[in-house]
Amino acid sequence: MPSFDTVCEAELTEVKNGVDNTAKEIATRFDFKGTSASVEIKDKEITLIGDADFQLSQIKDVLNNKLTKRNVDVRFLDIGDVQKVGGDKVKQVIKVRNGIESDVAKKIQRIIKDSKIKVQAAIQGDAVRVTGAKRDDLQAAMALIRKEIPDLPLSFNNFRD
Repeated sequence: MPSFDTVCEAELTEVKNGVDNTAKEIATRFDFKGTSASVEIKDKEITLIGDADFQLSQIKDVLNNKLTKRNVDVRFLDIGDVQKVGGDKVKQVIKVRNGIESDVAKKIQRIIKDSKIKVQAAIQGDAVRVTGAKRDDLQAAMALIRKEIPDLPLSFNNFRD
């Protein structure tokens, strides 16, 4: 029976390379000279440190540009709140999304069930497996999922005929 998996996975090596390129640009840019501006990645968390909110937004712009050049969708980034650190420094933690959260998975399952397309959706960990009798039905389900959930960079893999 034909099936595919709906997943939300960022290419972590490309994200790391984008962060490294951002750190290099920050180190060489004139407007960041003599400031505490920095960016680093640990596991799936990117930490931005700057002297003010304005500087954080500039670092974020550089990071977005570098990630876009490396074909990483910026919708993978879950941007946290700006926090005050000792002195007049500020920090912001950005989490890299990996996997579909359970509430989004349930929403995908509900969308497919309500669409009356002859396919079934099953939640499997952090992915949603969609099975159906016809390839055309599966492709219609893919189009429906892309249309209904535009704020997540979902991809479809493991397509079996």
